[in-house]
Amino acid sequence: MITIGDFARLGRVSVRMLRHYDSIGLLTPLRTDPHTGYRYYEVSQLQRLNRVVALKDLGLRLDQVRAIVDDELTGSDLRAMLRLRHAEIESQIRQDRYRLAQVEARLRLIEMETDMSAPTVLTKTVDPIKNVGLRALASSQTSEDIGPVIQSLYPQIMAAFGATAVTPVGPSVAFYSPAPEQSEDAVWVHATFPVASGPVTGLDTFDIPGGEVASMIHRGSMDSIDSTYQELNRWVSEQGFALNGQAREIYLEMSDDQADWVTEVQVDFVR
Repeated sequence: MITIGDFARLGRVSVRMLRHYDSIGLLTPLRTDPHTGYRYYEVSQLQRLNRVVALKDLGLRLDQVRAIVDDELTGSDLRAMLRLRHAEIESQIRQDRYRLAQVEARLRLIEMETDMSAPTVLTKTVDPIKNVGLRALASSQTSEDIGPVIQSLYPQIMAAFGATAVTPVGPSVAFYSPAPEQSEDAVWVHATFPVASGPVTGLDTFDIPGGEVASMIHRGSMDSIDSTYQELNRWVSEQGFALNGQAREIYLEMSDDQADWVTEVQVDFVR
C-alpha cells in the first residue's frame, strides 16, 4: 500500500481531488486508518483513476463518470471515446483559429480606414497570358469558401505535372471570375501555372486576359487576404473607376508556413 500523497503523485492529481473522489464513492482507498484518517491505496487502483480522469476530461459529470467506470469500461472503449473527443477538440481549434484570423483581418480593415500609411496601391497594364491548370466552383468570394476549393485543385495539378514530366516556368496564378449562371455569389476558382509549352495532359488551358489592374502586395496567410481585396476595391471606388469582374493572386513566395507567403493581388478595373 502507498499513502495518498504518493498515489496522487503517481496519478498526477491533487490530494484534495482524491479526498473528494473518496467522499462521493468514485475512488475509495484500499484502507483508511480508523484512528488517523490516513488513506492508503494500491498501485493497481491507478487504472481506475486514469479512467476517471480521462472521462472527466471528456466533459462528463462525476456522476456520469462513476456510472461508466462502475460498468467496467474496457480499454478499447475508453480509447475510442478519447479519440472521438480528440477529433472534436482539433476541429474546434481549427474553427477558433479561423475565427481569430477573420477578427484580426476585420480589425486591420478598421485600422486602415484612418491609417494614412496604408499599403500603396499600384496600377499597371498586364499582358494576356496562357496558363494551364484546373478550375472549380466556390459558393462565394469569401476566403472561407474559396480556401477549401483552391486547396483541392493544387494536388491534382501537381500530380498532372508529375505524370507528364512538365515543370512550371513561373509562379502560380489563381484567378476568380463571377459565375452568375450558377448563383448570385458563386465564383469560378482557377488555379494555374505558366509552362514552356502546352497543352498538358489532365489539365485545362486558360487564356488570362490582360488589361489595367490595381495591385497590392499581401504578406501572410490567405486567411487574412480578404482585407487586401477590400482595400483594393475601396481604392478603385474612391478613384471613380469601375471593377471589371476579375481578380488574380500571384504567389510570389510560398513556404510551409503561410505567414511567410508573399502574394501579389490584382483586380481589373476600367477608368
